Amino acid sequence: MKKSISYWSFPKMELRDCMVQAKEAGFEAIELVLSEEGEITLKSTKKDMEEILKVSKEVGIEISGLATDLFWEYSLTSNNQEIQKKAKEIIKKMLELAFYLHVDVILVVPGIVGVSFKEDTEVVPYDVAYKRAFEALRECAKVAERYRVTIGIENVWNKFLLSPLEMRDFVDKIGSRYVGCYFDVGNVLLTGYPEQWIRILGERIKRVHLKDFKISIGNINGFCNLLEGDANWKEVIKALKEIKYDSYLTAEIVPPYRQYPQALIYNISKNMDFIL
Repeated sequence: MKKSISYWSFPKMELRDCMVQAKEAGFEAIELVLSEEGEITLKSTKKDMEEILKVSKEVGIEISGLATDLFWEYSLTSNNQEIQKKAKEIIKKMLELAFYLHVDVILVVPGIVGVSFKEDTEVVPYDVAYKRAFEALRECAKVAERYRVTIGIENVWNKFLLSPLEMRDFVDKIGSRYVGCYFDVGNVLLTGYPEQWIRILGERIKRVHLKDFKISIGNINGFCNLLEGDANWKEVIKALKEIKYDSYLTAEIVPPYRQYPQALIYNISKNMDFIL
């Protein structure tokens, strides 16, 4: 398994600088992010991605995946059809850009039933959300197959696909080898056991996010640095080895330090060494 870190774990820096620091801290790869503004956006071109790929090779760091936070604003399961359409367009654009970056997995939030930590988010009936998400992802799977880039469905706090059995069956029903799971360890801890999810999802897991979480806090403030929460990392790694997962482990931790935010990168790297 390879050590990777999310672009979100860095303070606001140019992508090249993030790559350099990640490399210096001992990471083998970095997960990139598509945003409304920045170095990777919905307006980015093949030439833009080729330049980023060139920089990564110059720095000597791999690109482990492509994520986005836009699905919290543009949900596949929204009651607004224009928002649904926008969400599908985002997925298709991510697949295109990932192809140019030589990245084989993108991160996708499959939809939202409700969000407790975000005000004014619409609530969608569970069965309606399921149908919309399924139809949208089956449509997008055809594009994924064309680019040979996998859509990695992430387990997030969206009150949807709440068990590993449901996630497993949802992926299997779509029926495409280019739709799998982007498993997040920390996101499971409030309601379940990540090692159980890993064993049940098995080879469907295409990428893994590492976060830790303090169950006693029980809300979004419970997310913390690796080894500071309640994840049973020995069991997590054991389960990953059992399913023969041998790809990237990407730390996704928001910088908490005000004076020395870069210190977090080195701390994450060392903690991942202990975990591994």
